[in-house]
Amino acid sequence: MKTDRLFRLIRIITLVQSKPGIKARELAERCETTERTIYRDIDFLSAVHIPITNMGYGTGYQFVGNFALYPMDLTEAELMAFAVLPSLLEQVDLVPPDLYSAYDKVMAAARKEKLVRQELLDSVSKVIQMGSPAYKEIKTNFLSTIMQAILSRRTIEARYHTQSRNVTTDRAIDPYYLIPREHRFYLIGYCHQKQAIRTFRLSRFQEVKILNKTFEMDDFNLKAYLKETWSIERGDERITFKVRFSPHVARYVKEEELFVKPKLTDLEDGSLLFEVTLNHDREFLQWLMGYGAEAEILEPQSYRKKMRELLARWLQVYDEVVKGR
Repeated sequence: MKTDRLFRLIRIITLVQSKPGIKARELAERCETTERTIYRDIDFLSAVHIPITNMGYGTGYQFVGNFALYPMDLTEAELMAFAVLPSLLEQVDLVPPDLYSAYDKVMAAARKEKLVRQELLDSVSKVIQMGSPAYKEIKTNFLSTIMQAILSRRTIEARYHTQSRNVTTDRAIDPYYLIPREHRFYLIGYCHQKQAIRTFRLSRFQEVKILNKTFEMDDFNLKAYLKETWSIERGDERITFKVRFSPHVARYVKEEELFVKPKLTDLEDGSLLFEVTLNHDREFLQWLMGYGAEAEILEPQSYRKKMRELLARWLQVYDEVVKGR
């Protein structure tokens, strides 16, 4: 394909995008060619799956669906390759007169796009407020950096502190998703050290660096990964809970925003039967205890026993306090 036609095709795409409904006559004028040439170019673009169409007589051309040329979203490698293009073409004497101006515009647009994206990520991360762990003060917020890595599909190199074992390790992580839970963010991604999908608490990152290495999520499905998970803590069990909520709190339970889909049944006395299957119990039981005596576990029977034992320990603690007075 000749260079002048390539630039004309790009020009047509840009014009149709910026002015949906543009007529062939105007395209010809703006591209300094004939209408017949425009018709041939449109046919060529359609053949290579650029979805430009004429919706009917007098309506002009527009894109089908959400196709757009901008943003270019050039990777660092693509940007570097494009940067050396003029010098390569000069060696074979293939530089058309308008290449340098077109080249400058593309490079400027690419750099501007990356700057705007980074500014947007920084702005978003500033307005998102997260809680801070009680055991330390957060000095650095890596939210913007991790968001950038997720959007560009690039691996991060991170120093991560595991509080339960008081261990700090260096990890290479392919970041997939950020999940907000209980005033904090979690990162779900592929850990190269463990060779498995892992969940990381954002506040435990001590250092984060974006690498030039890109990744693909393959067939990872977030919904399937978190299936039957109450909040963020996943397990290997499959526990079906049946809980009766009193009429005093039934309507509040219905308004809860949950990460799983329970089965809700209104009972004749105004109470609510709540049924849900989970792969882990701790987070669910913590939520349930917030309703106190207004929530009664009906099944499994083993959890009724666990709840009685827990309440007995609580009562013992407060009995000792009273006796100590």
